[in-house]
Amino acid sequence: MTGDPRVIASSAARPGAAPVVRIEGDWTLRSLASRVGEIRKELAFAGADASWQLDVSRLDSFGATLLWQAWGERWPRELDADEALSAMIERVAEAATTPLPEPRSYTLIDAVVGLGRVQLVLFGHVAGLVRLLGQLVLDVAYLIRHPRDWPLFEISANVFKVGAKATPVAALVGFLIGVVLSYLSALQLRAFGADIYIVNILGLGIVRELGPVLVSVLVAGRSGSAMTAQLGVMRVTEEIDALSAMGISRTRRLVLPKVVALTLAMPLLVLWTSGVALLGGMVSAWVQLDLGFGFFIDTLPRVVPIANLYIAIAKGAAFGLLIALVACHFGLRVRPNTESLSANTTASVVSAITAVIIVDAIFAIATRSIGVPG
Repeated sequence: MTGDPRVIASSAARPGAAPVVRIEGDWTLRSLASRVGEIRKELAFAGADASWQLDVSRLDSFGATLLWQAWGERWPRELDADEALSAMIERVAEAATTPLPEPRSYTLIDAVVGLGRVQLVLFGHVAGLVRLLGQLVLDVAYLIRHPRDWPLFEISANVFKVGAKATPVAALVGFLIGVVLSYLSALQLRAFGADIYIVNILGLGIVRELGPVLVSVLVAGRSGSAMTAQLGVMRVTEEIDALSAMGISRTRRLVLPKVVALTLAMPLLVLWTSGVALLGGMVSAWVQLDLGFGFFIDTLPRVVPIANLYIAIAKGAAFGLLIALVACHFGLRVRPNTESLSANTTASVVSAITAVIIVDAIFAIATRSIGVPG
């Protein structure tokens, strides 16, 4: 019979006999969820030593678990149920009585195996990035020979999305960073009477280091994650497989426009953000140290050589290429499920930011004697 789950308890038919408890209705999680507390009380009131009759329409593992717990995790003295219901309760009873395996102790061999597994995963990602970069080089070589096949519309659309649409948030963050850096520097410089050196600190710090790294972190979180999610959704919906079935190169139509667009847009974003950050620092220096805008603008080119600007532009192009490669690499690794999509999107952002910091350190070592006033 169908209906709401019910527990019908009746007194014993003759003196000394066990009372009869009749279970009726639909005993599934969906039916029991709203009344689970009430059902538990009714089962406990019926008692485990009663004679139980199961006349239910459906019984799942949740309903069987309620009955097994009401019986004190042992079979009742009398049970009237068909084979299917008894088999369901028996499976629940076996699962409840099976002891859990003892946790194995963590040994030195496990640590070595874990370290090796991490290295293999890292090498796999590096090999995937190298393969993707090599395929892009082949695509560029093909497009040089066939100029009409360049995906110009896709490149321009990606430049707009990753470049023009990112300028407001980049300007806001850059201005605030400039204000904060100028404020903190002014507190220390004023104590030593070296107010004018705030131009040196802001110029070198923002143009050479802070501007490119700050923009890269913003772009990795904003555009990099969007690229990974877009390619991942296309993998989930099998759109990439459809492109391959039609003979269209996925790297040439999907990956190359993103890589080219971000490589071109990042140097411009670096210049934009660095300029706005310097403006914020200039405003803060004027408020705190009474340094005029004219003095700041006149001193900046003399204390910050033009080579620092070239280094910042080179960093922007390198970081843009790196972020786009990492984002597309993880996007193409997405499996057709939502959990893989979220995991690869997170891994894309974290990996891109980590790679940017590593490459920035390499740039700092390689250019340590360039653009630094003697």
